[in-house]
Amino acid sequence: MYGSTVLQVAGGVGLFLYGIKLMSEALQFIAGDRMRHLIGTLTRTPLRGLFVGILVTILIQSSSGTTVMTVSFVNAALMTLNQAIGVIMGANIGTTVTAQIIAFKIKDFALPFVALGVALAMFGKSKTQRYAGNGIVGFGLLFLGMQTMENATSFLAQRRDLFLAMENHPILGVIAGMFVTMIVQSSAATIGLTMAMASQGLLSLDAALPIILGDNIGTTITAILASIGTTRPAKQAAVAHVLFNLFGVTIFMCFLPLYRWLLVQTASDIGRQLANAHSIFNIANAVIFLPFTAPFARLIQKIIPSGDIHKIQGPVYLDRRLIEASSTAAVEAVKDELMHMGNIVLNMASIVRRCYLEKPNERLQEEFQESENSVNAINRAISTYASEIWQRGLSGEVSTVLGCYVNAAGDLERVGDHFENLTELSETRLDNGSHFSGQAESEFWDMYDTVEMAVRSALESLKDEDIAKADDIIENVEKRIDVQEKQYRKNHIGRLNRGECDPEKGVIFIDVLSNLERIGDHSHNIAFFTRDIVALSRKRT
Repeated sequence: MYGSTVLQVAGGVGLFLYGIKLMSEALQFIAGDRMRHLIGTLTRTPLRGLFVGILVTILIQSSSGTTVMTVSFVNAALMTLNQAIGVIMGANIGTTVTAQIIAFKIKDFALPFVALGVALAMFGKSKTQRYAGNGIVGFGLLFLGMQTMENATSFLAQRRDLFLAMENHPILGVIAGMFVTMIVQSSAATIGLTMAMASQGLLSLDAALPIILGDNIGTTITAILASIGTTRPAKQAAVAHVLFNLFGVTIFMCFLPLYRWLLVQTASDIGRQLANAHSIFNIANAVIFLPFTAPFARLIQKIIPSGDIHKIQGPVYLDRRLIEASSTAAVEAVKDELMHMGNIVLNMASIVRRCYLEKPNERLQEEFQESENSVNAINRAISTYASEIWQRGLSGEVSTVLGCYVNAAGDLERVGDHFENLTELSETRLDNGSHFSGQAESEFWDMYDTVEMAVRSALESLKDEDIAKADDIIENVEKRIDVQEKQYRKNHIGRLNRGECDPEKGVIFIDVLSNLERIGDHSHNIAFFTRDIVALSRKRT
């Protein structure tokens, strides 16, 4: 009997969680490129982080997913601890929406929702309609899971003595809620099960409230797991989540009778009371702690000192846990990695400049080779990471954006190759005995300055989605580079014909111009990717 009940409860929890997963995927797909921009604003002020954390958690239907993003962003130094605390507060509030949804008494319509969703998923004309169908199926499965859990536990209605201990000793309820949430790693599932048992009369409000509070402690296990093997700041973010919820639960346990009285005033139905309990706890906790974000962050930093910051080579932002949390968040990680790659390429440009201004030495060569190896490694890592994201499924808009980032990484890698050619040509030039002639030297620096500016501006246009900069490169800068290459090549041939230039060095100068012109072409390509991304965003609006 008990074995069968356990299986039914497990099945109900499974349906519940799968329903949330389908709803999450549908919401993220339909939100499309707006979701990407929303995640991009996570790394701002704590107050903005609070509101964005709420919205992102509603969209991905998982506070755990938002927490994983937060830990990953802190680990990659994209977010400070102060900002992370704001996002964590918002995630805690956002997750209460699920409890409010399941508090509606529409379980009898679960199967019709599933039928409607399946019909739309199978016969929808567009991909958006089919994903919307999946979301409706998920909505139906949410309530079907609740119904299954209620039916499975109904026979225990005559055995309320089993649950009296939690009613008489609230701390046991907190522990029970904490451990159940740690096991299923979903606060929504624990709250759903608690509401199902309460609706069967198994749990009174006095017994259920501590379970709801314990659930808020148990959900922090995801942050702890996500912080394993990360930097000290990421561990600080995980500890902040634990202490934030732990302090909140402690405060509410001290005022449990008042908390209970307040909830009784909000609704007569125990299911709605429990949903309100979850919302009130997290909203009040955020209101209490938000003014003290900075002191709280300092406390965390005393508990876990930041330690030394070490230079990281290779990819920095491509955390695979982000793919599980949200494919859209993972796309933003690719953009951040692309900007990291771009900074390395710009450093390579400065090394090349030094190679032509001073005699190349072993230290410069080692620095350049280290950068070149990093660029190649990041390019490969971006391709692999993007393939994993595509396998998870993306909306058409976000998939196109990801394709632009991957292609831009390929162009940046080729820019790095041309800079490598230029360093080798600088050595060959000196091996032949001298620098370029005065006029050739002037022409080289004129074109080099233009090319370096083109690379920098192309990266800035992609980072900020600045269409004005992209258009300037496409319509003006790239043409200027082409004109310079043709004119300086013509000038050089004239110098060769007049015997003013050594033929061996003449070949080197032509190769230099050719490499610079190719760098201009790749900058032009990156600017076009910016134009495509901006056009996509404008189309949505």
